[in-house]
Amino acid sequence: MKLSGGFNARRLRQRGPSIWRWRFGAALAALFATLGVLLAMAGAATLLGRPPALGSLNATPGAAITLLIVGLLLLWIGVLAWRKCRRRLRNSNDLSIAPHLMKKRD
Repeated sequence: MKLSGGFNARRLRQRGPSIWRWRFGAALAALFATLGVLLAMAGAATLLGRPPALGSLNATPGAAITLLIVGLLLLWIGVLAWRKCRRRLRNSNDLSIAPHLMKKRD
C-alpha cells in the first residue's frame, strides 16, 4: 500500500502531558531521600554514643530515636516517590502494548 505524501505518523499518537512536572517531582523526591539519610545518620550517631550532630536537637536518646525514625520514614517516602516519577517519565511516550507482546530483554 502506497503512503500518500501528507501522511504524518506523529498525528496518530496523542500528545502526552509535559514531563517537567515528573522531573521536578523526581528531583524533590531525591532531595527528600537525601535529607532522610542525613537525619537517620544523625540519630544513629547519637544513639551510638557520638556527640550530637545537630546540637541540642538530638541530645537525648528519645530525641535521637525520633530523629532516626523520621529520617528512615523520609528516606522510604523519597525512594518510593522517586521510583514512581521515574516510571512515569519512562512510560509516558510508549505505546500501550501488552507486556507479553514486547521484545524480551536479557
